[in-house]
Amino acid sequence: MKNTRDNEAWLQALRAEGIEKEAALQELHAILLKVLPSALGRWLTPTSSHFESFIEDVAQETILRVLDRLDSFQGRSKFTTWVYKIGVNIGLGQLRLKKWQEVSLDGLEEGNDPAAMPSARFSSPLPGPEGMLARKNVTEMVQRLMQEELTPYQLKVMNAVAVQGAPLTVVAERLGSNRNALYKLMHDARLRLKARLEREGFSPLDLLAVFGE
Repeated sequence: MKNTRDNEAWLQALRAEGIEKEAALQELHAILLKVLPSALGRWLTPTSSHFESFIEDVAQETILRVLDRLDSFQGRSKFTTWVYKIGVNIGLGQLRLKKWQEVSLDGLEEGNDPAAMPSARFSSPLPGPEGMLARKNVTEMVQRLMQEELTPYQLKVMNAVAVQGAPLTVVAERLGSNRNALYKLMHDARLRLKARLEREGFSPLDLLAVFGE
């Protein structure tokens, strides 16, 4: 698929509503499904039975992350290059998380250590003592707001997927749901958390700065 949008056109379309936004999301999804297999295939063989669902999970998570971070795009590269880098980082992060293969969903929920949130585990370079303390405080705050703002079902899904790193496909199967329904649930949950953070005087960019992202 030939990309005919420039940076401003991407931002405008993704900030719009209705048909314009849906068309941009579908185009971005198709681009990710085209480029991610070659980028991540060196770590997970394309012949694996999990490869297709893994790439789909990464693509969907990338789109959610991009929508969350639109305001942080500074135009220093092509928009699709920026999205591609986000997708590769998400994919590599998921590949580092193997314990989801060996534990139950209940086990994932029981192991919620705020200091082990993905952003704290995989950000680089490693911070000094003050940076580590700031990250610990932020992750504990986010965990508290999740408990206060999310429904029990949203919390179950967000803990399993966003905190513990379980693939959405696995969580959907264990909950008797499907990926699309859980993507919508996670998007709604993130909007609730974003609104609460803003009421608390924080912005997503503030939190990303703490984690060096």
